[in-house]
Amino acid sequence: MECKKYNVAVLAGDGIGPEVCEAGRQVMQAAAEKDGHIAFTFTDHPWGCTYYKETGRMMPEDGLEILKNYDAILLGAVGRPDVPDHISLRGLLLTIRQGFDQYVNLRPVKLLKGAPCPLKDVKREDIDMIFVRENSEGEYAGKGVLEADRAEQVGVFTRKGCERIIHYAFELAVREGRHRVTSISKGNALNYSMVFWDKIFAEVAKDYPQIETRSLLVDAASMFMVKDPGRFDVVVCSNLFGDILTDLGAAIAGGMGLSAGANINPERRFPSMFEPIHGSAPDIAGQGISNPMATVWACSQMMDYFGRPDLGKKMLDAVEAVLEEGTVLTPDLGGSAKTDDVTRAIINKL
Repeated sequence: MECKKYNVAVLAGDGIGPEVCEAGRQVMQAAAEKDGHIAFTFTDHPWGCTYYKETGRMMPEDGLEILKNYDAILLGAVGRPDVPDHISLRGLLLTIRQGFDQYVNLRPVKLLKGAPCPLKDVKREDIDMIFVRENSEGEYAGKGVLEADRAEQVGVFTRKGCERIIHYAFELAVREGRHRVTSISKGNALNYSMVFWDKIFAEVAKDYPQIETRSLLVDAASMFMVKDPGRFDVVVCSNLFGDILTDLGAAIAGGMGLSAGANINPERRFPSMFEPIHGSAPDIAGQGISNPMATVWACSQMMDYFGRPDLGKKMLDAVEAVLEEGTVLTPDLGGSAKTDDVTRAIINKL
């Protein structure tokens, strides 16, 4: 078996981003060395808020041209207090997602063994859902008007955009042997965009008679994620609703330090991007106490993307083993370990 080699761009970004990216890189390298049939070259690009303060841009004007030559992108975190959030987010993260047509945002909400859960009387296997979030248009399309006394934010929902993300959700359910796809809507109030979304979901669902389907209003879905999480399996939703509900999902599945996401261009015309979703956490940046587990999970998603789900599973199993053992945990999980301690513990479990 030949050794497959991949080039990965690292955008460590701001706050705790550099710490957790370094941890993810170390775990990936350790897994590759133990396997012997895959190898990685990592290249750092110092883009983000510090770059913005120096240049007035979050990334170079030709940033997408630079990144398109890589096999994948590892992103740490974007944002710091002295740069407005809409500048930091749109100037880098959304530019890459939309510029590379990474229209699938894949966020697992799964309660790992040993992870804390704030819900009462919930079995671990009841929290095992995967969110398929539309990632290229919708409410985050960046269209609208801002005036002195008036603002309009325009959501863009195209048939192509809705059909392809809903088809992806159903195909994922078929591929992974899952049995239910739930659509998240607000068609009772958003009488154009979400009515359109609901119509297309119903049309696409007819192609998958073997899969049970449900449609829930986003407020009801929020309630049921807390009261009855076991009802969710594959969840497909628009950009905004997916963003909000997966943070709620993080809260019921161990916290933001255990939450990962993949931004995927399924056709592979462009590189896909993998990231923890916890943000830059400026309050603990530089202290060496950030939780690297979400980044390791994101790196395991990258292994899946590279066609090595076996290695992705080994990395996630190692995270789970450290959680279950409970002796080397960062403060967000009730421990006193440093980021480097947890990284070494994960590598040892490999």
